[in-house]
Amino acid sequence: MASKISIAPWLSVRDGKRALEFYKNAFGATIAWQLDTPDESVVAKLSVDGAEFWISDGDATEPLGGDSVRMILTVEDPDSMFSRAIKAGAIEVHPVSDSHGWRIGRLIDPFGLHWEIGKEI
Repeated sequence: MASKISIAPWLSVRDGKRALEFYKNAFGATIAWQLDTPDESVVAKLSVDGAEFWISDGDATEPLGGDSVRMILTVEDPDSMFSRAIKAGAIEVHPVSDSHGWRIGRLIDPFGLHWEIGKEI
């Protein structure tokens, strides 16, 4: 029997609890698993319509700010999701438009991470 293999990104952020609220409001994320630590930091697995990713409060020794990762969130209606994220506090880098066979836009979340939101057309 073949085992299920998956890869899920793990995002280090400066304020995990605030990040949870942002991703719920911006992308409709649900919390699949959460650990609140005694020092009030958080580790959580989130799901956006079945697509999973992890977040946690970053250590002072880790580089933060999204310089090494860009997320691609593929959804049926990128215009609506993009607008929702902007209303939740993201900053537009490039508006949603048709480019290279995709309907896609780019934004930066409040934690410095870059997100492409789109779908193949």
